[in-house]
Amino acid sequence: MQYKLSLKFLKLTVELYQKSWDEINDEFSSYIEEITGYKWSYDKYECIVSVIHKGISNWGTSSKIIRGWKENPYTMRRITAHELIISHYFKIYKKYYSKENLTNEQVWVLAEVAALALTSLTPQIKHFWPWDTEYYTNHNYPHIADIQKKLKDVFLENSFNIYIKTGINMIKKYPDIKVYPN
Repeated sequence: MQYKLSLKFLKLTVELYQKSWDEINDEFSSYIEEITGYKWSYDKYECIVSVIHKGISNWGTSSKIIRGWKENPYTMRRITAHELIISHYFKIYKKYYSKENLTNEQVWVLAEVAALALTSLTPQIKHFWPWDTEYYTNHNYPHIADIQKKLKDVFLENSFNIYIKTGINMIKKYPDIKVYPN
């Protein structure tokens, strides 16, 4: 019922989000490839607009992400980028680092932390969302904040591959980490 009542707003949101994203798409895509050293896995990504979920990545299983519909078309950029980066990180891990045998939850922590770093810690970010460049550690996942803090300087001072390897070594100390701990 909520979907049916919201359909005309969802269609408008899709148009407004797409127009805003188009303003940064090419530069943002190049930025991620340059910083990470890895090309995107898909030529095209699709953002599904949801009346229920604020943001969901697919953990690298497809070219689709989900975003909430009640945001300003410009402020939605950072979380949209965040969800895309999580998917990208999972694909990198699965293709190049799967021999490390991390759980999906461990990879998710590293992907989440990488998305926070890539959407806040570089000077380029000011071009995409200058109003929101904080490296948040007070977020929906407080149980990963310590790992995030420890990886900040690693991100700033090293290549992305060293950042990934350091994160993998660090996350192995947390074999039972969950997305939503009990």
